[in-house]
Amino acid sequence: MALASGRQPRIKIIAMTGLLENLQAVPTDKTGDGFFSPLYLFDRSHDKRPLAGLDEAGRGPLAGPLVAAAVMLPEGFDCQLINDSKKLKESEREKAFEIIASKALHWAYEVISPADVDRLNPLAASMLAMARSLSKLPQKPKLALVDGNKCPRVDCPVLAVVKGDSKSLSIAAASIVAKVIRDRLMVKEHSLFPNYGFDRHKGYGTKEHLKAIEKFGPSPIHRLSYRGVKKDPPKGPKPAKPHPTLF
Repeated sequence: MALASGRQPRIKIIAMTGLLENLQAVPTDKTGDGFFSPLYLFDRSHDKRPLAGLDEAGRGPLAGPLVAAAVMLPEGFDCQLINDSKKLKESEREKAFEIIASKALHWAYEVISPADVDRLNPLAASMLAMARSLSKLPQKPKLALVDGNKCPRVDCPVLAVVKGDSKSLSIAAASIVAKVIRDRLMVKEHSLFPNYGFDRHKGYGTKEHLKAIEKFGPSPIHRLSYRGVKKDPPKGPKPAKPHPTLF
């Protein structure tokens, strides 16, 4: 409601003044998107730079490798397309991957075989893959940001960020690299084992995949320790214990 003098209420003037100050405080994005993304600003909020983002793809699938990636982006780099890989369409991930591969300071990845995932367990395999991918970078970051609530043992300060692939630009970039690399590997595996549809479900436990396992049995790239691949013990009453002998 306007005041009798025609002036707007002071509370609205204060709100508008604060909004203008906030807009001036956010640096403009010279790529043409208007403002830097929240993911970029999250990375900028950390004093230790350069930093690296770490993430993995493929802990849950019944088949195929686990892939982790480490990405170091250049200072001042932002890209509105880079986000959590799960939120992007395949075509968007491929486009974002090409941008990351061409613009990143450094990037690397590590592949853990299905047999090693079985041997180590998925979490340990993830930690190992992220540590190895980071060690492949030619430059040591001053801080590594890791998606999740656990950190691998690495030779630099490290910070776990829950849902980091949707908060940090560097982690999101790593999630895209890991996902694209793994998907490409699964397409190659499809040419070797075409009965399972790896090019479509990428090894995840879809109905199509489970039916193929039931029909053809596990392939050499299936994770034999995973439910849906390993044979579960038959359900039913336990056998009665034998009576003790008298002699």
